[in-house]
Amino acid sequence: MDRIIKDGDQLGPKDQAERVALFRVQVIGPLLARDLQDHGELADEIRAIAAKYHRPPESSLGRRYSAPTIERWYYEYKHGGLDALRPRRRSDAGHARELTEEQRALLLDIRREYRRATVSTIVRTLEHDGRLKKGAVSASTVRRLYKEHGLDRLKLDAADGRVRLRWQADRADALWHSDVCHGPAMKIGDRSFPLRVHALLDDHSRYVVAIQAATTEREVEMLALMVKAMRDTGRRPGAIYLDNGSTYRGEVLGTLCARLGIGLLHAEAEDPQARGKMERFWRTLREGCLDHIGTPGSLQDVQVRLLAFLAKHYHVSPHASLMGRTPAEVYETAPRDAKPVTDPELGAALTVRGRRRVRNDGTLDVGGVTFETRAGFLAGKIVTVARSLLDVSAHPWIEHEDERYLLAPVNPEENARRKKEGPMAIRPRQGLDVPFDPPGALLDALLKRGPHGDGGAR
Repeated sequence: MDRIIKDGDQLGPKDQAERVALFRVQVIGPLLARDLQDHGELADEIRAIAAKYHRPPESSLGRRYSAPTIERWYYEYKHGGLDALRPRRRSDAGHARELTEEQRALLLDIRREYRRATVSTIVRTLEHDGRLKKGAVSASTVRRLYKEHGLDRLKLDAADGRVRLRWQADRADALWHSDVCHGPAMKIGDRSFPLRVHALLDDHSRYVVAIQAATTEREVEMLALMVKAMRDTGRRPGAIYLDNGSTYRGEVLGTLCARLGIGLLHAEAEDPQARGKMERFWRTLREGCLDHIGTPGSLQDVQVRLLAFLAKHYHVSPHASLMGRTPAEVYETAPRDAKPVTDPELGAALTVRGRRRVRNDGTLDVGGVTFETRAGFLAGKIVTVARSLLDVSAHPWIEHEDERYLLAPVNPEENARRKKEGPMAIRPRQGLDVPFDPPGALLDALLKRGPHGDGGAR
């Protein structure tokens, strides 16, 4: 999979609607990471999210979203998945939504009188009283009005003076921590290479579900590690908790997680305590393994040592935060309700798409390889080409007008043996009643006109 990614493919949203849906999933990510059975606890989490600023796609400014909006997104995603968060066409599309002077004055007066009332409460009350036509004014329009006049609601910063409490997921595979550790430089020949260790750690048991030695710390390495962990365990986590760096804030991981129903969380900036469990594991790994391997000569050598350290020491050693139990024991016996994940589901979630023009000979290039299609009627057309990053040996395919057409690598020798078939074979027309017979048409004309040109035979 990594080889294909290096060829230039990027996993991302297939259209703008999915891009918006992915952003909404990121906003409600903290709600998906926990099993919030108590309504009061859910309301507290929603209010905390509503107090923060979130930057929408293709926008340079952050904005806040109301608690009712966040709650609606949460339940839509729980019941309908990613597609339920795709934006829908407004019922009032094409109609003016500007406020009249009378509406502006009324809304400003109410805000000055009731400074703590929410915008949704103000709009809903005016609609019930008949002073605003239902649906004529949106809450976002009213919020912009209040912001322009300095009347937006001031919220207390919940982070100020907050006491940090120890917390832990209540089941295995509910939350996986993910991070990268810098190891000693490797010496391969005359060149020196950095060593980066990527790992995924289960929050409930401190069990390391996957670990991988690499020379870079890109988002694609974490993507490959997540896929390996899910294939090895046969389960998908409830959420992934990542560092706040830009490396893990791209569309690659966001797309995969949203398509599989996995919450994607990022640690707060300048809050290293939030990554305490992962940092504790890195300290154990350095003291027990990385500090004693000298100058590694290959990634394979480092990987073997990492796996041996986990199997022979870390996973089977008593852990203080687990009341003396081992990570392996807790992970194997802990309650879990994680959903299973199959290769077809992973393949669909890891499908990337791009636009290509089919050449006149039915060929096109994908990832530096030339493929051909037998659907000759696609020649010259711009089509959508899709491929799954899960299987490096699988061929791409064309998606055109709700149909799928397989692609195969060009084989010049086979094409030379093919006679009248091939990529440019013309698709037969359906329902043709009259045969195309030029000689017969000339004979019919002659019989109708007669040999002497008078329209009949003598």
